[in-house]
Amino acid sequence: MSSHLFSPISFRGLTLDDRIAVSAMCQYQAENGTANDWHLMHYGTLSMGAGNLLITEATAVSAVGRISPNCLGLYTAEHETAIKRFVDFCKTHGTAKLGIQIAHSGRKGSTQPPGKGGKPIAIADGGWETVGPSGLGYADWAAPRMLDDAGLAQVKAEFVETTKRSDRIGFDLAELHGGHGYLLHQFVSPLSNQRTDGYGGSLANRLRFPLEVFEACRAVWPEDKPFAVRFSATDWVDGGFTADEAVVYAKELKALGCDFIDVTTGGLDPRQKIDVKPGYQVFLAEKIKKEAGIATMAVGMIVSAQQAENIVASGEADMVALARGVMDDPRWAWHAAQELGETVAYPAQYARCAPAAWPGAAWKGKQIV
Repeated sequence: MSSHLFSPISFRGLTLDDRIAVSAMCQYQAENGTANDWHLMHYGTLSMGAGNLLITEATAVSAVGRISPNCLGLYTAEHETAIKRFVDFCKTHGTAKLGIQIAHSGRKGSTQPPGKGGKPIAIADGGWETVGPSGLGYADWAAPRMLDDAGLAQVKAEFVETTKRSDRIGFDLAELHGGHGYLLHQFVSPLSNQRTDGYGGSLANRLRFPLEVFEACRAVWPEDKPFAVRFSATDWVDGGFTADEAVVYAKELKALGCDFIDVTTGGLDPRQKIDVKPGYQVFLAEKIKKEAGIATMAVGMIVSAQQAENIVASGEADMVALARGVMDDPRWAWHAAQELGETVAYPAQYARCAPAAWPGAAWKGKQIV
């Protein structure tokens, strides 16, 4: 039987040749939100053989929406030109389809990159005032400014404008970042959203703003292009957002035209307790897929070809996404295909190293004396 992992899957007008995606990975290398040669190298490399769908790092809709001063943004013409440079390169030389993750950090913004400590940056030191659904800070960080009606409208408009720019650049797919404790996640979780108006309290109210943002973005995104959402399906904290609530969220998104859910977890509250092990989040992708009736992408400690094959073959998820696994091996999909007895497309420049064209493949991994 042929591999399920290397079977095609289609969403609207986009067909992927396999079920392997490169997950969004923050790089913290941008300059005032602008992509540079690092991004050209990073995405160019991953577009060659890591998976058939390559999703950019979280790309902020505004300067305030960045996690750190070095995060990628798409809210100026300069940003648009810089991102188009690496997208055009990937489309010309790579084999992957290109997706963008559109994001706003909310109360978790104005921080140092993780490599520099990841701590909040005071306004006096070049940071900025963060915003959120409520005036509740993350851990002991500074409290954000609670978004009023005008603020909500502005943020939604920023998401819409970045969505329009993403289409002009030529992305094949867009994904809203609704996880890891960032702004849209902050609205859905009762731990961070303690509003008393129509955007807080009940689950329906907590979902309202993220759903409004999705609906507005879907309306300006081409009908034949897929639009997905990544969200955290649980906070891993008592009293937080739950897996059952995540199913409701997924159903609402599906009704608005969402094509699949990229299922992640956590990131909202430092009290979270997670038993990290291979495939530790897959059961949530399976739950949402089966109970909400929507396609899902599983992420989190997916490291081997057979593990990924089993996830897709068993119906636990429709796709898998890898991050550190493809950082370690940018040709992960090539090697997975070889292990599972499948073939994948190689860029023309690298066609000579495809197993069928390279006699050395027969000896690779063997001790030669």
